[in-house]
Amino acid sequence: MTTTTPAPSRRQMLNKVPEVTVFFWVIKILCTTVGESFADYVNETLGFGLTNTTVLFTVALVAVLVAQFRSRRYVPGIYWLAVVLISVVGTLLTDNLTDAHGVPLWISSTGFAVLLAVVFGAWYARERTLSIHSITTTPREGWYWLVVLVTFALGTAVGDWTLELTGWSPGASILLPAGLIALVLVAWRAGLGPVLSFWLAYVLTRPLGANIGDFLASPHADGGLGLGTLVTSVVFLATILATVVFLSITKVDRTSPVREV
Repeated sequence: MTTTTPAPSRRQMLNKVPEVTVFFWVIKILCTTVGESFADYVNETLGFGLTNTTVLFTVALVAVLVAQFRSRRYVPGIYWLAVVLISVVGTLLTDNLTDAHGVPLWISSTGFAVLLAVVFGAWYARERTLSIHSITTTPREGWYWLVVLVTFALGTAVGDWTLELTGWSPGASILLPAGLIALVLVAWRAGLGPVLSFWLAYVLTRPLGANIGDFLASPHADGGLGLGTLVTSVVFLATILATVVFLSITKVDRTSPVREV
């Protein structure tokens, strides 16, 4: 950790993302589960279709991101609503490639991985930092949300590809991303850089949340709990709402605007 004092700037804002606490990871996993289950509910159960569902959630995401960018500080309700919607849109990006255009999952996984590396490279070349504790200008916030979108699409593709290769049940499929996240935690404790550790865990929480959603929603015959996509979405959205209200009141996840990783 180092502490720097940035020069005053008309564009300087309070840090626009929350502190990385246990609440951050809990809501992130909940959001990824909602991204999987709610997209499936609207697309399949309500019969909106893949294209209409994508348009619907993309428009909603743009509207919330406008509010997020206009805010000059971290607002839990706006921020986490953007994460919920971007999780749905990221899921739908991969679903469109796979279901609507027949792109093999290994190709979409590779493509999104390359895209993520390119975006990270461009972000670092422009800003000289990938720390989420430095999202204090509009350009950095733009890079941040672009990376978040690509990580959701990549996590969806890699998670689905893994299931395609292994044929695991919904319950067993939770173990792989959970185990990899545990390895990242151990590596971080052993000295792996905090920025790299954070983004590795961030990508891995996407397949973890999606697999949890599949396990809860899938019928008993397929190895799931049979709750269905609607019940799963409602339960997780309610939990997200309760946690966001708690964070809004306690402010325990606010960060300093000058702290760098």
